[in-house]
Amino acid sequence: MKTIPEQGLDHAEILKQMQQYGSGDVNYHDSKTWSLVYHLNEDHTAFLKEAYGLYFSENALNPMAFKSLKRFETEVISMTATLFHGDKKVVGTLTSGGTESCLLPVLTYRDMARSKRKLAFKPEMVVPESIHVAWIKAAKYFGVKIIYAPLKDDFRVDVEAVRKLINRRTILLVGSAPSYPHGVIDPIAELSLIAQQHNLPLHVDACLGGFLLPFIEKNGVSVPEFDFRLPGVTSISADVHKYGFAAKGASTLIYRNMSYMKHQFFIDENWPGGVFASPALLGTRPGGSFAAAWAAMHALGEQGYRENARQIMDVTGELQAGIKAIDGLAIMGRPNMSVFGYYATDSRVNIFAVGDQMEAKGWHIDRIQRPEGLHVMVTPGHVKIVHDFLSDLKTSVELVRSNPDLAIEGSAAMYGMIAKLPFRGMIKKEVMKMMEGLYSPQGSMPMEGDDNPLMVKIAARIMQRFGKKVN
Repeated sequence: MKTIPEQGLDHAEILKQMQQYGSGDVNYHDSKTWSLVYHLNEDHTAFLKEAYGLYFSENALNPMAFKSLKRFETEVISMTATLFHGDKKVVGTLTSGGTESCLLPVLTYRDMARSKRKLAFKPEMVVPESIHVAWIKAAKYFGVKIIYAPLKDDFRVDVEAVRKLINRRTILLVGSAPSYPHGVIDPIAELSLIAQQHNLPLHVDACLGGFLLPFIEKNGVSVPEFDFRLPGVTSISADVHKYGFAAKGASTLIYRNMSYMKHQFFIDENWPGGVFASPALLGTRPGGSFAAAWAAMHALGEQGYRENARQIMDVTGELQAGIKAIDGLAIMGRPNMSVFGYYATDSRVNIFAVGDQMEAKGWHIDRIQRPEGLHVMVTPGHVKIVHDFLSDLKTSVELVRSNPDLAIEGSAAMYGMIAKLPFRGMIKKEVMKMMEGLYSPQGSMPMEGDDNPLMVKIAARIMQRFGKKVN
């Protein structure tokens, strides 16, 4: 077990060690990654670091002490509300990221329902099967039963199924703009009508698309309405640290008016430390992320965001056309923006084996399941690698097609088994064991040279339990 050094180390030596530790991390600077990082360019990053540093120690826990941070938050929320066609009654808060912006509406609408209905039952929320996993986490944390509505063939939620799933226990409807796996916007206009008919709140999870879709629309491209133009929409979440190109972690959560948001506040008037009030989940809220979010939005401006949107969608179109042109591949559904999945239409092509071959060529590839596919999330940096990516993808597909054994080797076999295994509880148990090991004092650091993805290790353990050979 590592202990605090007896004597402090030299600053230069510490920074050198930190750089060495990061040498094995995914290198997003070469734009060979398709998730996790929204990197605009080095100049913008340097600017964000400076803005963040100006408020590095400030704490938004107390807006009276740090009025500057409250100003940043208020103005970011105001700009976001305007972006989503909200009026002067729209209110909201900055959060630490998309997960907090998904957790809080569940808490808020649960408590709002309790205040109005005297709930003597477990509340339920109806969500698409494609909803982000953060909503599943929220349901578990706050004791709300999650009811999944199926998707139609275009991967958007089936609105009639949603209607039929509503009952007296329903407290919330949720739609995505867009969904993470498929990049499609759910039929929010139709969900809005249902929400109004049943007097239910409707939250739009635009964590991914909130700071891109409006600028795609401003550039003249048709985008399905998903915001406060629809009267049934009561709240929206949108991450500034994604396509808003702010520093992590910064997300917005806005409500149509205070009658909803007031149920999000935590207040304790009897704490010995004094009367305590908090608007969101966190107590201490880092001032740096507030400052960097405000700075990013002012630095880019509407024209900067529109230009980024144009470039991103141009690259997206080029990638999708290139993928469709490869024999044996197709795009899932009709994505509304720069996030999409693609899959194999040729039974001789195992899509996970294609992913393995791409990773062997230096790409960091994300897998999705139900249906099985690979995943892309485009940023401006990808403009310089489109040709190389498509060339490597075509070569990988041809190699997998001509070598069927690749489907039963390496991680392809394991990912395939994980996706198809009917005993989902077994997967959960194995993941729990892996998490316990990963976060135990002895196992918190990866082994030297150990680059096996977590899901590959889990699949290997399950296969061993079934007595199958792991290649």
